[in-house]
Amino acid sequence: MMDLYSLGELVIDFTPGSEPASYIRNPGGAPANAAITAARSGLEVGVCSSVGDDDFGRFLIQTLEENGVKVLNPKLCEKAITTLAFVTLAPDGNRSFTFARKPGADMFLEESAVKEEDIRASAIIHAGSCSLSASPAAEATAKALRLGHELGRLVSFDVNYRNVMWKDDQDACAAKVREILPDVDLLKVSDEEVDMVGGESALPGLMEAFGITVIVETLGGAGARCFFAGESWDVASHKVACVDTNGAGDAFWGAFLSSLRIQGVDKAEQLTAEIVRRAMEYGNAAGALTVQKKGAIPALPTRAEIEAFLAK
Repeated sequence: MMDLYSLGELVIDFTPGSEPASYIRNPGGAPANAAITAARSGLEVGVCSSVGDDDFGRFLIQTLEENGVKVLNPKLCEKAITTLAFVTLAPDGNRSFTFARKPGADMFLEESAVKEEDIRASAIIHAGSCSLSASPAAEATAKALRLGHELGRLVSFDVNYRNVMWKDDQDACAAKVREILPDVDLLKVSDEEVDMVGGESALPGLMEAFGITVIVETLGGAGARCFFAGESWDVASHKVACVDTNGAGDAFWGAFLSSLRIQGVDKAEQLTAEIVRRAMEYGNAAGALTVQKKGAIPALPTRAEIEAFLAK
């Protein structure tokens, strides 16, 4: 069985290099970074996304596969364009983004790319809200999550990238997210985007209304907060801001999901407070390591690095 099936839109970060006019291309985005972190933890991981038939798209596929992630729909799409993220990295590790897409290009996931056999063969189905922002991607994503839920798989969803795909249209994004919440077991949201689902005060109500098992709110430099089984608790940040820069939050979630699988979890009803707390610590360590190394793919940690960090 494949451990993690991750679907959604992928981007390439152009991270400034050490030389003038020198750039390092790093695949990024929640599906890619979470998938690579999970693969580096020893999980079998597959990514399904729409990738443009250009040198950026080819580079993205190559990098995913080099990091242990199987690309489930490797066909490059003539109509798709890989999103480019031009990144400025500040000394403190924070990044600012300028996203560029070729005018008229359609980079969104096609429903035909989502294969039922891949979902049936997976323990965890993961997606992000940017993949809900346009048809047919929204239909493909909703279909995958619904089938995963019906099959009793763990369904994970990351509320992300409002400013990229949604043009800051909070109402439209929130409406789409709420449509798929009945099929979600594990919900991740950052403190900067929690307002997309009604704010932190609404999180317990979301759990009750939609049957969500776990909600994790990443809190920038202050660590993360978990809502589970009628209670909530914080996991403090490590010596560096753990989930406040590109890649770190995705590394957190990829490691969190990895910890669940490492502990043998493949159904929501198997989750306990102890298992979730351990996954929170594991994810928090991954986020901290990512920030310390200040990068995208090169900074995403391995299982050995995470465990060594936690053992200090």
